[in-house]
Amino acid sequence: MAEKNNNIGMKVALGIAIALLVGTGFYASQLYQEKKENEIQLTKDKDLIMNDLNNMAKQYEIAIGENEVTNKKLVEAKERIQGLIDSLKVSEANVGTLMRYKRKYDALQKEMDVLLVENDKLKVENQLLTTSLDSTRVRLEERTMFTDSLLVQNTALAEVVETAKVLSTVGLKGFGVIERSSGKLIPTERARRVDKIRVCYTVTKNNLVQAGDQEFYVQVIDPNNNILGENEQVTFGEQTLNYSVISKFNYENVALDVCEFVAPRDEDFEKGRYIVNVFNDKELISSSEFTLR
Repeated sequence: MAEKNNNIGMKVALGIAIALLVGTGFYASQLYQEKKENEIQLTKDKDLIMNDLNNMAKQYEIAIGENEVTNKKLVEAKERIQGLIDSLKVSEANVGTLMRYKRKYDALQKEMDVLLVENDKLKVENQLLTTSLDSTRVRLEERTMFTDSLLVQNTALAEVVETAKVLSTVGLKGFGVIERSSGKLIPTERARRVDKIRVCYTVTKNNLVQAGDQEFYVQVIDPNNNILGENEQVTFGEQTLNYSVISKFNYENVALDVCEFVAPRDEDFEKGRYIVNVFNDKELISSSEFTLR
């Protein structure tokens, strides 16, 4: 009877051991399955965060590329994102690590929202500035064309050379005159009757030139290429200039008519073409010609 009871006890114990073993194996299997599923999910979460960071970096690249002038804030933000991407690539995929990267991503997202709004505002301001500059450039070009047109119309006998701080002349004319004893002057083209050559021109108004005494050098060249009048020489550095007369006048910031007289080389004037030049220092500013018969 006792032996029978022992056998029954052993069978019960064996059954319990088998049950425990089966239960433990099942539980271990469940734990392993949950671990694999967790690993898969963590890998997916890591890939999602990586994908979000890459998209954020691309948005910064686009924003930086749209700016003609480098936006330092955008460049620095993109560098921070790239550093986070490089760090995430080699990090272990666990809950703590991913939560930490997720928090960093959320902070960078908020920063990007602010920076992109600022960048869009700067782009609009730059576009408005560019439009304004283009409009100003067009107006300046139109004004320059209008000024050039007026200069062409008003310089039928001479070319006006006018720069910001230099006096110029227009209407340069040279012609022969008969001088009466009364002082009356009679224009003539007949060489043998000419007593003097009269040279007249108009000094143009230029408010940038200071008022005061000024002088030009007048040069009259006869048909034989001789310098008439004083035929004196003035030197400018290595350049020399022969002139017929120094034309002196007082400039008062208004247009001024000036006339000078030039005597013949000998007693009479030659027939032919005469050239008249006016120089401001060494620069030729007006030229004209006339003929005596």
